[in-house]
Amino acid sequence: MALATDRAPLTGALWALFATVAFTMVDVIVKFLSSDYSHYQVTFLRTLVGVIVLLAVIVPLSGGSYDFRTRRLGWHMTRGVCVVFANLCFFLALAAMPLAEAVAVFFVSPFLIALFSILFLGETVGPRRWAAIAVGMLGVLVVLRPGTAAFQPAALLPILAAAGYGMLHILTRRIGDTESAAVLTFYSMICMLAVAGLAGLLFGAGQFDVFDHPSMAYLFRAWVWPAAFDMALMIGLGVAIAVAGFAISEAYRRSEPAFIAPFEYVALPLSVLWGILVFGEWPDGWALAGIALILASGMVLVWREAVARKSGEVDMPDRI
Repeated sequence: MALATDRAPLTGALWALFATVAFTMVDVIVKFLSSDYSHYQVTFLRTLVGVIVLLAVIVPLSGGSYDFRTRRLGWHMTRGVCVVFANLCFFLALAAMPLAEAVAVFFVSPFLIALFSILFLGETVGPRRWAAIAVGMLGVLVVLRPGTAAFQPAALLPILAAAGYGMLHILTRRIGDTESAAVLTFYSMICMLAVAGLAGLLFGAGQFDVFDHPSMAYLFRAWVWPAAFDMALMIGLGVAIAVAGFAISEAYRRSEPAFIAPFEYVALPLSVLWGILVFGEWPDGWALAGIALILASGMVLVWREAVARKSGEVDMPDRI
């Protein structure tokens, strides 16, 4: 039976804005913890807390039940793989890159979604959207500055994360009419928990921690008992990620992606602000110029997407 979904654009926008702010706080905390703990340890602890928060708080308050049975397990597992992949790539990038630059490069995702729409949905992308994609990719190149001393290979990780994120939301639209936000969030978390737990068993002793690069050290560092303050941060991560994951799923269920996407761009100025206030990372002129290009082109791309959908030129992702 299809899930009754109230298409409420304003409500969806509020969910998206709330989720975006929460996700930026997650980025700050993960970057703070990345110098002392393993990625998979942080992921395991915060996901375990997130599952508890989801079951004990979010589901009851949203009027749901604990029945997470589904006939679309394969789709959920595919979404889970996308979540694990996107989180891994992005958080490894945070360990080595300034916060604002990692987030800015990650926002290549709308451009990748446009390309995915051609490959997987058979959509036609007009010249204005192609121009917006080109400007956005130029912005990414400005931030990355390949071929210069400022470039680092870790900067490619947010692009991979964006690809996983883009596929995640295409899949969310594919099954969002029959699966609630709580169910979508639950199965994503179960995948994260399983992968992180398995990684802990395989290399949680730190036997592969032989790398000097901050991203690789963050990946293979030995699991240790966290200090009290750090444990509190990991618990806070779990709460934030559960609430944010539920909120963004609810946003994409209630509103069209072209309407929701602009609200996620709030993460760009917020990441610059948090980078300055928390880590003392002041973006240089090149980075700010690249961020501006990515922001402008992304908004144009979203606008053209909305125009195309309104005129019936493209199919919706939920028709895959």
